[in-house]
Amino acid sequence: MRHVKVYGADWCPRTRQALKLLQELNVPYEYINVEENPLASAWVKRQNNGKELKPTVDVEGRILSEPSNEELEAAVV
Repeated sequence: MRHVKVYGADWCPRTRQALKLLQELNVPYEYINVEENPLASAWVKRQNNGKELKPTVDVEGRILSEPSNEELEAAVV
């Protein structure tokens, strides 16, 4: 099973969609709320040319920014 970290915000529909998909696929993940974690927010911005794109997903070092369901599923299964 891949190690997955999801950086997002509770209010963000795309973050909620990504978390829901991972749950449906039974993929364990770590969720990091960038609004409560300044270091995580800075990391996300470094990955996305200064933008805080939500969600930004780290799948064992492969970074996906605002992935579609299809992109996320392909990366984790």
